[in-house]
Amino acid sequence: MNLIPDFLAHFARTVVAYAGDEALMQAGVSAAANVIVADGEVAGEEFETALAGVLANPIVARGYDALMLQEALYEAIGRARTRAGRSENLRRVATIAGRSAGQREAVFLVAADVADHDGIAAIEDVTLAEIAAALAVDKAGLLRAVPVRSAAHRSAA
Repeated sequence: MNLIPDFLAHFARTVVAYAGDEALMQAGVSAAANVIVADGEVAGEEFETALAGVLANPIVARGYDALMLQEALYEAIGRARTRAGRSENLRRVATIAGRSAGQREAVFLVAADVADHDGIAAIEDVTLAEIAAALAVDKAGLLRAVPVRSAAHRSAA
């Protein structure tokens, strides 16, 4: 009789693997959106960096195409324009706080890459600290271990 519950559990895991990980995707776009909106302007380069960063995650890429992620990112940016929306985005980020360090760090590093266009501004640094707290990751340690580079350094690389 254990065959049926085992089969259903296996089937559920398979569906999630092919359907994508909604919580991980939402955490990524929500973290990026809070950083994008932090300085008061939505730059196209930041949007593209966020989209590329979230799509670079193989779990997310397996279940979502670029158009679906663009839509989710636009929605997250819309939320981030208000305090209540930024708080909602942080809640979405925090939903993966119990996940593996690799997944949490990947979400943080996408946000850090978005913040690093023309260097990390003070308000973006504060936003990164909020995201790091929601993810339970070491912001300073991650930025030291995987240094972000300013746009001037990126173009020289």
